[in-house]
Amino acid sequence: MLKPRVRPMGERAFLLEVDTLEDVLPLHAALAAPRPEGVAELVPAARTVLVRVDPRLLPLASARAWALAAAAGAERGAGSAGELVELDIVYDGADLDDTARLLGVGADELVRRHAAAQWRVAFTGFAPGFGYLVSDDWPFDVPRLDAPRTRVPAGAVGLAGGFTGAYPRDTPGGWRLIGTTAARLFDPDAASPALLIPGARVRFRPAADRAAAGAATVSGERGSERRAKPLSPAPGDTGSAAARTSRGIRILEPGLLATMQDLGREGAASAGVAVSGALDRAALRTANRLLGNPEGAAGIEVTMGGLRAVAEADLWVAVTGAWGTVRIDGREVDPYEAHEWRAGAELHLDWFGHGARAYVAVRGGFDGRAALGSRATDLLAGLGPAALRAGDIIGIRDDAAQPIPVAPPGAWGAPHDGELELDLAPGPRADWFAPVALATLYDTVWTVSNQADRVGARLDGPELPRLRAGELASEGMVPGALQVPPSGRPTILLADGPVTGGYPVIAVVTDACLDLVAQARPGTRIRFRHARTTV
Repeated sequence: MLKPRVRPMGERAFLLEVDTLEDVLPLHAALAAPRPEGVAELVPAARTVLVRVDPRLLPLASARAWALAAAAGAERGAGSAGELVELDIVYDGADLDDTARLLGVGADELVRRHAAAQWRVAFTGFAPGFGYLVSDDWPFDVPRLDAPRTRVPAGAVGLAGGFTGAYPRDTPGGWRLIGTTAARLFDPDAASPALLIPGARVRFRPAADRAAAGAATVSGERGSERRAKPLSPAPGDTGSAAARTSRGIRILEPGLLATMQDLGREGAASAGVAVSGALDRAALRTANRLLGNPEGAAGIEVTMGGLRAVAEADLWVAVTGAWGTVRIDGREVDPYEAHEWRAGAELHLDWFGHGARAYVAVRGGFDGRAALGSRATDLLAGLGPAALRAGDIIGIRDDAAQPIPVAPPGAWGAPHDGELELDLAPGPRADWFAPVALATLYDTVWTVSNQADRVGARLDGPELPRLRAGELASEGMVPGALQVPPSGRPTILLADGPVTGGYPVIAVVTDACLDLVAQARPGTRIRFRHARTTV
């Protein structure tokens, strides 16, 4: 019987915290089957399970009551044995010899013990499909590299702390690399995208060289086997329909950054996949309503302006969000209105004078490579279409559901350029900070730094002093989480932020305020206030 502690994570989520990693898997299993409608995500981590709810379907208080009741039925050490994944590995990692010396063993002995251990996936995070593997047979605590690599190749197998793991794609990383696997660890087109899911058992099969290594064998409880795909580059086309139809647009200049975004991908956080999607969801919804589209149709998110594109056929277009001069065929037009965009005419979004992100929608919606049910571009994870480039042609779908409305659906105006007021709900680790930290958080006028993107917005201001030093064991994160790294200055996580993290969260920006953060430019002033509702 487990009695987890409940820690708040904003107004739409909470953490269930247990004493050890060994308690997380039975807790997660008890919560996962069955679970009530309205529980949107369950994300296991080192000592916690994040429960995120859809308050339209399930009140947060009801979700907490259900979760505690489910946890009471779980037993320590319980939990069904997951499927067995056997990964071929070549022990040729760049850090193998140095790591062995650091641990006081020979390289052959380190390889033998790594291959003989029975591993299991405790949780995922960091990147889609990246599993944190633990084993009772593994006695070593391996320190991370002093300076992380700027690029670790896909398939690299590493060690850090008491964990081993394999990198699903090229990414920065600080784990010590001991080998390479050819398995495709994450396939967004597969029915089960992540090869390594929480609870799965893993064995590493040594191979003589990379040519001799296969991919992976997955065995279920009934003994059936399937072969995982070998590692191969993920496709990165911007518009799957572009090569098949002339009904689209051609990008002349993307500006600073232009990406395809819809309302994001829900339900995949346990596989390490962020929700992604439009940062200013209200602006995208409005653009689609202006054109008679479903609210979640894909549009182009333009950062700071500079987009130029030509219509390949007669279209209808609307631009919302950040405010700057918009021209069609050289003629200035108003934002927040549907306009005809004739074939051969150029759409130009000048650099924005107000706000940071605008949304370009066309009637029918943009086409593009879907991943996990969404066309949202997630640059950090490499999901969805690639960032737009000059020469890209983007196809148009036929998803319009309503006629174009006669009048705009509501009042609109330029994004607010003055001081933003953001509501904060309680975070799970406020007790890690000195009492003065909370007072400083609310009394300070913070400034958005130049380090602000779709992953998060770092704030400039005074240090928030801690009571507790050291690292926090990784735990689930949500958009809006106010993480505080060792520098003491907070970062607001946004839609492409990691699904797990090891910096304490002092508070969480409410969901209703996240669209305001989306339009905050470097230099924007922010003041925090307590959310009016209690959670």
